[in-house]
Amino acid sequence: MALMRLRREDPRVVGSYRLHRRLGTGGMGVVYLGSDRRGQRVALKLIRAELAGDAEFRTRFAREVAAASRIRGGCTARLVAADIDAERPWLATAYVPGPSLYKRVGDEGPLAWPEVASIGAALAEGLVHVHEAGVVHRDL
Repeated sequence: MALMRLRREDPRVVGSYRLHRRLGTGGMGVVYLGSDRRGQRVALKLIRAELAGDAEFRTRFAREVAAASRIRGGCTARLVAADIDAERPWLATAYVPGPSLYKRVGDEGPLAWPEVASIGAALAEGLVHVHEAGVVHRDL
């Protein structure tokens, strides 16, 4: 995953987490690499300001956080903390370092079929745990 510098408009602290880099952006907000006072690294999703004022969105986000807290099992990043009542709601999961699939294929070319099968099996295992918690993963 590409680590991008924080921009001028990015917060430096959210909750009890210090933000270090941007990991990516999406329709809901920005995901940052952060850490707590003990140095535990997290991926922190901060909701976009325009969505934070939408009561219906906040309700959906609260359901997402509640569901994420029920997910147990391998191949998923565990929910560490969240604040659904913050001015801009956020959630933090354990940070799992590694290159994106896009970067890996770009740097090294197509993956061999055994590696693709292994990644597919891990993805399926993670989705089983997500679905068992009653979550529909909208990004896949």
